[in-house]
Amino acid sequence: MITSKVTYTGDLRTEATHLQSNATIYTDAPKDNHGKGEAFSPTDLMATSLASCMLTTIGIVAMRETMKPIDGASAEVTKVMYTEPRRVGEIRVKITFPKSNYSDKEKKVYEHTAHACPVSKSLHPDLKQVIEFVW
Repeated sequence: MITSKVTYTGDLRTEATHLQSNATIYTDAPKDNHGKGEAFSPTDLMATSLASCMLTTIGIVAMRETMKPIDGASAEVTKVMYTEPRRVGEIRVKITFPKSNYSDKEKKVYEHTAHACPVSKSLHPDLKQVIEFVW
């Protein structure tokens, strides 16, 4: 089954439609690479998907294991570009959990889950992932 359809709309922009939900996102080349930076760049989406995957998989584990929920948790994402070749060299994710007196076991499980999420495991090992957890 096809996941999405991406159309180049001109001026270094794309429109991507998720076929199952019909949700649409747009990308724009970043200002430092000939674009206007008016939307997520493709590499912004890659970095952001890491944080989204981490929060989603932690949420799944919390629900499945009837652990404290993480509703309201948030992640700040910083993408660091390297040159020669131009690529994402580092992604920094700072996950802040709501105040909930998480047990040491829950913290350990949630941290392990974040590091084991499918996006994290799909990224090249040379890409540095710096993950910070704020409890």
